[in-house]
Amino acid sequence: MPPRKKEYGINRASGSLVHFRPPVSTTTVRRHSAVVPSVLTFAVIVASGGLLLMIEKGMLNSVQTPPPRASGKKVEYRPRNSDAAVDVESQIVQEIRNRTIRSMCGQKNTPHSVWSLSPLQRKTLLQHILVNDEHRFLYCYVPKVACSNWKRVLKVLSGALANVDVKVKMDHRADLVFLSDFPPEEIRNRLRHYFKFMFVREPMARLLSAYRNKFGEIAAYQRKYGAEIIRRYRKGYAKDKKIAGNDVTFTEFVRYLLDEDPERMNEHWMPIYNLCQPCAIEYDFIGSYESLENDAAYVLERVGVPQHVRFPERQTWYKPVTKETLHYYLCTVPQKFLKELLPKYILDFSLFGYPLPNTTTEYCRH
Repeated sequence: MPPRKKEYGINRASGSLVHFRPPVSTTTVRRHSAVVPSVLTFAVIVASGGLLLMIEKGMLNSVQTPPPRASGKKVEYRPRNSDAAVDVESQIVQEIRNRTIRSMCGQKNTPHSVWSLSPLQRKTLLQHILVNDEHRFLYCYVPKVACSNWKRVLKVLSGALANVDVKVKMDHRADLVFLSDFPPEEIRNRLRHYFKFMFVREPMARLLSAYRNKFGEIAAYQRKYGAEIIRRYRKGYAKDKKIAGNDVTFTEFVRYLLDEDPERMNEHWMPIYNLCQPCAIEYDFIGSYESLENDAAYVLERVGVPQHVRFPERQTWYKPVTKETLHYYLCTVPQKFLKELLPKYILDFSLFGYPLPNTTTEYCRH
């Protein structure tokens, strides 16, 4: 077997960050230091916005201030085929994300292993972790964060698909191995020794993507969820038995989410935190949908897949959620509903480094 590449992760015993890339030269960092202030400003906005809302909602009442654990080491993350400016910014984002997760997950009231989760939480988590034994990795998939493309990659690696471009309707269960398929001791062994990764996305953009896809394109979701949402939240439709469910408004969808228990939501709008439990599992890498190409390339290289296996390109029919589109939809929702919704996804915003959306009346006029 070829020598294993240096792993990246958080050493919980020492609180240090482990390098997984050769360091970027000081010359490179100096040359592109102009990106640093903007990223640090972004980090302050994320931290202050997320934490202020958590304080307002009483979510931090039982949280103890963590002791300093930072070692001063920097995460050296260098995506392939990227320029040095992207390298520096990616390193900072990774550093911010890892320090935030380490601090928040170091609290006494957070789960510190898969086995300290409730049975429901553990079941959800293990059913969302895909396994590849040949390349020794675990991938926690999050719907609406390019998970179909990652499943294609896994199917190519297992031989179920010839390549990632094969035109076939995605079966989200067949030819895939889930961590929930294994007995406890084998689960422990894989969690201990395999490379573990997940991908995250701006929470509101993910919700909008799920809304547009499921209620605009998928008849089964329109019948199962759409019809019920309309009966529940649209005046005069409570007893209507002939609702198609294909015209749910985004505000109605938000009102539905407000009444849902995050731990029992459909996976397409369940918070990422509840799906992948980043406090219970020490992920070696957390990539971003916003930097999908570079982050996916890094993961494929890190786990040692054959050169011919690449991450699929975005489908031509895919309609991306743009900033303008997200602005439009969020501004159609009454502010009181959004203020109630954000706390349900506050850990996704805070842990993964996303600023809270601006939905003030003044902002929505533009």
